[in-house]
Amino acid sequence: MQRFEVTAESGSYPVLIGRGAWRELRSVPSQDYSSVFILSEKGIWRYWSQRLVREGGLGRARVLFVPAGERSKSLAALERVASSLARLGADRRSLLVLFGGGVIGDLGGFVASTYMRGIHCIGVPTTLVGQVDSAIGGKNAVNLPAGKNLVGTFYPPRMVLADPGVLASLSPRVFRSGLYEVVKHAILAGGPLVNLLDRHVNHLGPDSVKALEAILGPAVRVKIDVVNRDEREANLRQVLNLGHTFGHALEAATGYKRLLHGESVGWGLLAVTVLAERLGYLRSGDAERMRDLVWRIGPLPSIRDVPARKIVSLLPHDKKAVSGEIHWVIPERIGKVRIVTGVPMAAAESAWRELQQMRHRH
Repeated sequence: MQRFEVTAESGSYPVLIGRGAWRELRSVPSQDYSSVFILSEKGIWRYWSQRLVREGGLGRARVLFVPAGERSKSLAALERVASSLARLGADRRSLLVLFGGGVIGDLGGFVASTYMRGIHCIGVPTTLVGQVDSAIGGKNAVNLPAGKNLVGTFYPPRMVLADPGVLASLSPRVFRSGLYEVVKHAILAGGPLVNLLDRHVNHLGPDSVKALEAILGPAVRVKIDVVNRDEREANLRQVLNLGHTFGHALEAATGYKRLLHGESVGWGLLAVTVLAERLGYLRSGDAERMRDLVWRIGPLPSIRDVPARKIVSLLPHDKKAVSGEIHWVIPERIGKVRIVTGVPMAAAESAWRELQQMRHRH
């Protein structure tokens, strides 16, 4: 078991990674809580509920479900979950366990931060992207028609428990989607994590528990090191947006229906390496190595029919834009990025068109 500590201003909490992590739920003092609720999706609950309840000692917990998918990240879903909690008698001493992927973490964290002005929550992420990224750091949000994650809060969980064994029930596509976020962390950190991916990425699958345990720790450390220094995205934490400016625009351009979030990030990473080359920040050899890591994960859904002008029109709606000014996270080499403003939209559009015309590996 690997244990890390998030030491944020709003509250410190442990992150445990490894087989058996769910047993740590038994360490939560039951006398501290009047009731326990679990927020989940029916698919993951069907696979893992018996083990979670048994290992975590959650026999008396009540379960709330939301439909799977990005559409549950909405104000309407927030209201439905909060209303269900109220109907079932949840009070300010209730605990909410978030058992699912990024959608459950984002929606459930937002519910916990606002219900009765804040109740405790515990993250139990069940996807790779949740375990290495979204469950850590206390960011949660829902989407608006105008853009992704535009309404949300910073609210730390009491703990995060990540068991890589749960990934065995993921489809290959969903699993690959999470690996693109691991590549993002590797580009940010460089060093051992890149070498680990180089060795294992061609053979990683949802049931590669031993290899995953070796990779999860260094990937999580990247996120925690950034969060510990910049909890509320004043500056440094923006680096975690690498690949997400293009990626969020792509999700919006395709109506959040065609691509999984990690797939959009994968395309975003490819696009920003092309942009970085065009701007003169990134040498072609470094760019090729970054793109090679993305391509080796596996096939990405086609983007050939996504108009570059549509992508560019959506870029200023990124939640990290200020007065329409985009703060780009631009890679300079593996292990080093910089925040750049003033990038001409013509350069971003040209980079997207160039990416569409590349000979992609499928």
